[in-house]
Amino acid sequence: MSEQDFESLSSGEPSLLALVEAVVLEAHRTVTESSGAAWSRNLGYRWLRYEDPMPVARLKEGVDKLDRLGGQFDGGAVEKACAEAVRRGFSN
Repeated sequence: MSEQDFESLSSGEPSLLALVEAVVLEAHRTVTESSGAAWSRNLGYRWLRYEDPMPVARLKEGVDKLDRLGGQFDGGAVEKACAEAVRRGFSN
């Protein structure tokens, strides 16, 4: 997915990128709040370093970090994003 054209990832409603972002941000929220810290969407995006021009690579790094921290990913949301990726021709 990280090598795909950004337009193809960000098109559609909801976009595939938005679906994946939601999964990663929710896992980050859970990990952050379980440590007793306050969470906000801005904090999540800053943690992902989303100002970087490679948002999909940042999402993958975020998933890897959250996995090491014991983060849990919403299975239904992951399945929805995977189904949308397959529907758009990305491999699963």
